Amino acid sequence: MIASVQFKNFKALRAADVRLELFNLVLGPSGSGKTSLIQALLRLRALAGLPAVHAHELKAARPDGPRLEFRFMPPFQDVLVTLACGSVEPVCNLLVVDHPPGPAGEKLWEQLRARLMTIRAYLFDHYAMAAPAKRAEGTELASNAGNLAAVLADWREKQPAVYTALMAEFFRIMPEFDLVDFHDVGDGRVELRAKLAEGGEFIPAENLSQGMLYLLATLTLAYNPAPPAVVCLEEADRGVHPRMLREVRDALYRLAYPRDCALERAPVQVIATTHSPYLLDLFKDHPEEVVLGHKRGRAATFERLSERTDLLELMREAHLGDLWFSGILGGVPGEE
Repeated sequence: MIASVQFKNFKALRAADVRLELFNLVLGPSGSGKTSLIQALLRLRALAGLPAVHAHELKAARPDGPRLEFRFMPPFQDVLVTLACGSVEPVCNLLVVDHPPGPAGEKLWEQLRARLMTIRAYLFDHYAMAAPAKRAEGTELASNAGNLAAVLADWREKQPAVYTALMAEFFRIMPEFDLVDFHDVGDGRVELRAKLAEGGEFIPAENLSQGMLYLLATLTLAYNPAPPAVVCLEEADRGVHPRMLREVRDALYRLAYPRDCALERAPVQVIATTHSPYLLDLFKDHPEEVVLGHKRGRAATFERLSERTDLLELMREAHLGDLWFSGILGGVPGEE
């Protein structure tokens, strides 16, 4: 849905732009703009829910502080959204919309606005996921997945086909388990637990591995019957064994490419960040899905891997993950 974001004097992104595809794997050192990109999308979501200023309504010049410009994929290619920030503090509080004139243009903006308000970002926290969750909070997965037990318990009751498909995939990946259950701990709260296929012992969430909980949360995003328009997942490789990273990628692909999974719904734009060369290796055939963040001094920029003219030649000599880890591709700490 979002075709590109242009940053002007926003934090370390002083003059940077990034073109986005349906699926985007973003790598780079700390301070290279990965989190700033996601924060920009969340700010866009927040301001989209408030009254916007239309470009023709601006009587004075636009604010000269930091700003972010968003362009969109069809059918919204004629809409430009600008987030204007204060010149002292980079807090973006003004949303300016340029769209075609007349009722048709206004309707186009309202349709886009409704989709922007569904943008979601996640950074999983296994400690929060291990704690009992209130059943009443099971309508939508929280940003830290702390209500995972409540969401899955709700799906088991109200979306049994979705729940069954999700669990079948989870047990395929984790065959040591054959049941995920939700133990009522009182006060309207449930605790997730999993039963070992061999021996039948129930393992409470607090004793389950970090990687298993993160995998289950990722599958919950992937099997959401009504997903948001854009999903951002920070540290997609976090806590996951390198041998399991293909499963993480495929789960996120299910969001971005539903037709490949025989799903009749709109694609979800995915932006996932990582520090894993092993996860990057899985994209050797799809460099167009990889974005490198570069940090030089105090300035950060983005580069889409498919734009590297030397990439094919470099990949004849080494794995993609090794090329990045070694610094040959850039996007690593200590760039000059």
